[in-house]
Amino acid sequence: MKKKKETEKMMSDEDIKEYHNIGKEFGLKKNNKYNYIQGKQITDHGTGKRVYEINNYRLPSVTTILGATKNQEFLKEWKAKVGEQEAERIKNYSSSRGTAMHKFLEHYILGTGYDDLTTIGQEARPMAEKIIEIGFTPVEEYYASEVTLHYPGLYAGQTDLVCLHNGMETVVDFKQANRPKKKEWIEDYYLQIAAYAMAHDYVHNSNIEQGVIMVCTPDLYYQEFKVEGLELKKWKHKFLKRLDMYHELIHDEKEKANVQITERDFTRNE
Repeated sequence: MKKKKETEKMMSDEDIKEYHNIGKEFGLKKNNKYNYIQGKQITDHGTGKRVYEINNYRLPSVTTILGATKNQEFLKEWKAKVGEQEAERIKNYSSSRGTAMHKFLEHYILGTGYDDLTTIGQEARPMAEKIIEIGFTPVEEYYASEVTLHYPGLYAGQTDLVCLHNGMETVVDFKQANRPKKKEWIEDYYLQIAAYAMAHDYVHNSNIEQGVIMVCTPDLYYQEFKVEGLELKKWKHKFLKRLDMYHELIHDEKEKANVQITERDFTRNE
């Protein structure tokens, strides 16, 4: 112990940091098997919806599609229970904590140094560390982190990780949660995974065999939800149905807008 302290006295702060990290591995092994393109995420001024610009085409985001076609009854009941203002506060705080957690995970995967000394950052860090400790153990290598995936002409989105997980090519999504989840509560998480898997397979001629959703709460309760095989195929079909619903809604909105414009022009001409 005395020898260790004497060694540290002769070292700079950076040397000490490196000395304590000897034998520890940071980052995941990278495999450049697939060539990804980075889409530009923007807000469409006409609709206010989030879209991705890829190869000069604007595609709706997966989250926009799911948000527009989601059953809002549970959300309405929750807002009525806690109040609009409190609901908004919880939503914004959870979103900020989730963003911070994702940032820690992204930098760990890439093997780059990162810290966030804000209150939210310090709350998110142990959540990220719990996901790394348990969720990353079966990950052998990764192909992309925080990467844009798109299905030409239909949709786009950004997934958290594409990797080899227990020998299977896998799409991974990280989620923070205020409390533990039940499978029946997280249908949209499965639909997201299915959409990303379809897009990856179509564009990169791959065979994504599995989706993994890694969830952690602020009290460091870790959950993992996996989907593969016929169940993954079922979620792909469900997402395509939601995509059809989305296009019907957009069509109805355009029709309504056209009718309103026509009525306004007709009134003006009277």
